[in-house]
Amino acid sequence: MASSSTNMPKESVVEDCGRRRTSCGYCRSSRHNSISHGMWAHSLTVDDYQDLLDRGWRRSGSFLYKPEMERTCCPSYTIRLKASDYVPSKEQLRVSRRMQRFLDGALDVKRVEAMEDRNTSTKSENHSRPMSGESLAAGNDDKDEVEKSLHYLSNKIDSVINIFIEKGEFPSGIQLPKASVNIVSQGKRKSLANGSEDLLYSSNIAFQIAASIKRAQSCDKVGNDSNPSIVCKKENELSPKIIAEKLVASLDPTVNGLSVRACNGHINFYASSNHFSLTGSGKIASIPKKSRMEHDVGGNGLIGSQHCQVKRRKLEIRLNRSSFDPEEFALYRRYQLKVHNDKPQNVTENSYRMFLVDSPLLQVFPNGDSTVPPCGFGSFHQQYLIDGQLVAVGVIDILPKCLSSKYLFWDPDFAFLSLGKYSAFQEIGWVKENQVYCPSLQYYYLGYYIHSCSKMRYKAAYRPSELLCPLRYQWVPFDVARPLLDRRAYVVLSDASISQKGESSLPQVTDDIMGREFDDGGQEDANDVPMLEDEETVDSESECSDDEPDLETTSYDDPEIGDVGKVLLGIKGSHVRYKDLRIALGPEQRSYLESQLRRYRKVVGTVLSERIVYSLG
Repeated sequence: MASSSTNMPKESVVEDCGRRRTSCGYCRSSRHNSISHGMWAHSLTVDDYQDLLDRGWRRSGSFLYKPEMERTCCPSYTIRLKASDYVPSKEQLRVSRRMQRFLDGALDVKRVEAMEDRNTSTKSENHSRPMSGESLAAGNDDKDEVEKSLHYLSNKIDSVINIFIEKGEFPSGIQLPKASVNIVSQGKRKSLANGSEDLLYSSNIAFQIAASIKRAQSCDKVGNDSNPSIVCKKENELSPKIIAEKLVASLDPTVNGLSVRACNGHINFYASSNHFSLTGSGKIASIPKKSRMEHDVGGNGLIGSQHCQVKRRKLEIRLNRSSFDPEEFALYRRYQLKVHNDKPQNVTENSYRMFLVDSPLLQVFPNGDSTVPPCGFGSFHQQYLIDGQLVAVGVIDILPKCLSSKYLFWDPDFAFLSLGKYSAFQEIGWVKENQVYCPSLQYYYLGYYIHSCSKMRYKAAYRPSELLCPLRYQWVPFDVARPLLDRRAYVVLSDASISQKGESSLPQVTDDIMGREFDDGGQEDANDVPMLEDEETVDSESECSDDEPDLETTSYDDPEIGDVGKVLLGIKGSHVRYKDLRIALGPEQRSYLESQLRRYRKVVGTVLSERIVYSLG
């Protein structure tokens, strides 16, 4: 598909706004505590914006801004993740499973919301009303016993998986996930009871194995002229249902006193309901026969007859070029009012357009080669619809090297689905899927990471991530940067990267620690905050104190920063290098313009200053 707009500009044109004072959109501790450099972008190529991102810039509509890290109250570090290296946390996987249960009609929404409300309200109570020593010890004993049972069953499945790999039943060249056996909830236990046995534990490892093999096969198919019928046959042979049946056939019929069976891709462990059931903690306990709950089992062996009539929901994800949509604006307004408690008069159609619809990025359409993904490059709105109802919109930029996440707004009625985490999970997956079309597309940018702002620290839970050094523009692993940020808000991160020999002495951050500290169960804040939304948000450059040290005049990364002769200027539709214009300027004009160009050259870099058109009107 080729662009029909052959007369569209093909170059980046910006208008420098200089340094700006703003009220911080993150901590909001005072009005004059954040300084950034700003530019209006009349047009911007995706390559130039990619390079600006890698120098710490972001966009708010058509306004580009870069915080002065030394002076702002909340230093903002660009954070990114290599999609192919992504390792989801337990909480992120839990969110994905919850969405699937909701779509399947198996999620008790009221129960989930009640549990979340109860967890929120009891956090403080747990501090003021500690458990007694006896009850705490008993609870720990029960938990330890259950954990041992789950660990034992998981190891049994893993042993069979390893045997299958050795025999060639499963591919040996890919990393297969470890088995995980989980307790079946009390509500589902009751609905699945069949009069003679109770379902106690279940594992969905067959689904994970099938997905891993399918991903590996899809990568192998790229560039090969495989016979489609053969590929389909292979995928059918390794479906979750077939995998589960193979694994169960190789397990002992009775494991740890429980009978094991495969059911529609799940590996289920049952106990005789004449003698056993599960307590609320998951511990097996003897019960009298008369206390059993008897229900008929649904035809699929997983959902009881009381759930057979539950209608499955349909999730649809649409990727559209950025444009104004009244339905999206209505959802945005509802989100801002209910989630962020904005005043109605501040959430206007005009402010929404300036923040999330307007974009200076020049669209690039697919050209049939391996340099552009099927959707092309540019600014997009990714819609999430459940049964046709719009429930969330992700505002993103798709660039040559990354998907840059800008903002997400969602329906407050669907807060229980943690759509912020779910959309990030989907966006990372999108990058992985589209690498086969565009190999350069490898990264997921999460916007700014602010270690000093608790609402923004959730981004570190997407691992393994990197932070951009604000001085040398090198990428530093988060695990290396974190100990430094724990001590100071502003850090030259590359100093730690340079001294990698001492990295082994740094404290290692485990998944459990990350889960507790960064991946909380609450709804995360948006990636970006509106900039230049109205006159009250941003003050003029003239309010910057003249006696503040000018940290921008010293160059640490480019010895040619003072030579502004090659800066590309735009004057009344024509382009000229500054060195060719200098002779026509008077001393005062030359002095003023050169000071502006040095500052501009410093913040965008020497290469971009010679490629992007600096508009003089």
